[in-house]
Amino acid sequence: MTDTTTLDLGPQARIVARLAAGVPDARLADPTPCPAYAVGDLLGHLAGLCVAFRDAARKDLGPTTDTDPESGAPTLPADWREELPRVLDELAEAWQDPAARTGMTRAGGVDLPGDIAAAVAADELVVHGWDLARATGQEYAPDRAALRASHAFLLAAAEEGDRGGGIFGPVVPVPDDAPLLDRAVGLSGRDPGWTPPTAR
Repeated sequence: MTDTTTLDLGPQARIVARLAAGVPDARLADPTPCPAYAVGDLLGHLAGLCVAFRDAARKDLGPTTDTDPESGAPTLPADWREELPRVLDELAEAWQDPAARTGMTRAGGVDLPGDIAAAVAADELVVHGWDLARATGQEYAPDRAALRASHAFLLAAAEEGDRGGGIFGPVVPVPDDAPLLDRAVGLSGRDPGWTPPTAR
C-alpha cells in the first residue's frame, strides 16, 4: 500500500471539479463505465462520497458516514454545480489534517483505519474522474500521487480477493507495461478501452 500520510488530495479534487464543470446538462443522462450510473448519477455519487469521506476525515461519524452507498440510487443535488466543487474542496482540506489518518474512522458504513480511508478517497476520485472524463469525452490526466495511491489500493484489494460487487467488477486484465492509469482502471473492474455506445 502506498504511504498516504502526506498525500494531498487537493490536486485530484480540483481535476474532478474541472471535469464536472465541463459536463453540459444535455449529457446528464448519458451512460458511464459504471453500468448502473448515468452521468448525473455519477455526479450525485461523487457529491455524496465527498461528504462521507470529508466527515470520515473529521471523525464526524453519523448518517453521512454510516450509509451504504449501494443502499439506493445516488441523488444529484439541484445545485450540484455549486455544491460539488465546494464538497470536493472540503474533502481535500479535511484530509490535510494529520489526525485524519490516525486511529479508526468510518465511511459507507464500514469501519476502517484512517490511512486506508485516505487511500479509498484517493481511489474514488481517480477512478470516478476517469469514469466522468470517458463518459463525457474530456481529456483526463489524474494527479500522479493520487493515481499511485489508487493503484496501490486496488492492487492490494485484488490480491486479497476483497472485491465484492457494486462498482468493483471482476479485474479486467491489462498488460503489465500499460500506463498506470489503465492498470488502475482494469483493477477497478473497468475496461480501459471503454467508450460511450454512441461513439463506437
